[in-house]
Amino acid sequence: MRLDKLLSESGIASRRETARACRAGQVTVNGVPANRPDQSVDELTDAVVYCGVPVLYRKYIYLLLNKPDGYVSATEDGNDPVVTELVPPEYLRMGIFPCGRLDKHTLGLMLLTNDGALSHRLLAPKSHVTKSYRFALQDALPKEKIGLLEQGVNIGGYTTKPCRIRMDTASSGVISITEGKYHQIKRMMEAVGNKITALERISFGPLSLDPGLPRGSWRELTAQEINALSREIQAQTEGKESELS
Repeated sequence: MRLDKLLSESGIASRRETARACRAGQVTVNGVPANRPDQSVDELTDAVVYCGVPVLYRKYIYLLLNKPDGYVSATEDGNDPVVTELVPPEYLRMGIFPCGRLDKHTLGLMLLTNDGALSHRLLAPKSHVTKSYRFALQDALPKEKIGLLEQGVNIGGYTTKPCRIRMDTASSGVISITEGKYHQIKRMMEAVGNKITALERISFGPLSLDPGLPRGSWRELTAQEINALSREIQAQTEGKESELS
């Protein structure tokens, strides 16, 4: 791999910044000054130091974000702040983006990553990855309407897949779905004559919202959480293969 590509993909410096740092003698590879930004390096074994800071190469990055109100699930928007503004610029240089969407006023768990293949697999309609949301309603939700929702309701020409609902009070609880249509939960509740007043995602596949993570804050996924995502994808793949056999 080229030295400037390694530093760029690591979110450390742009290729132009790398060239400038090399000319100034501020980049070393295995203790030797790097004179050229296109110098070949082994990202797994070579010790690269940029401006006195050792570089740890990671091709992919995974962040758990506790989304606050009013932020759009995108990398840019002409009118509103976006979730990627909540993380440091080095992650933006690595090409990080939100895996899936939450409505502007929906709170809670979001996964940010630059792993396009993993994101695609998690979001594919056939993957059936479970997402759970804590909700509050304008009115009480009677048992018969819970039954309708769990079986699937029509939301503008589309019948939702079966879901699970656990009520905590007469008008609040947790709903778990395996799809993600536009404003789906709000439209589901409207289909049974009710209205969402608060919505927060608390889990996405094997990931759960970290209770120690303040609203608007983020942290990197642990190795265990990354492995759990990989197992989730593997389980979905094996499930599809068994259906076809």
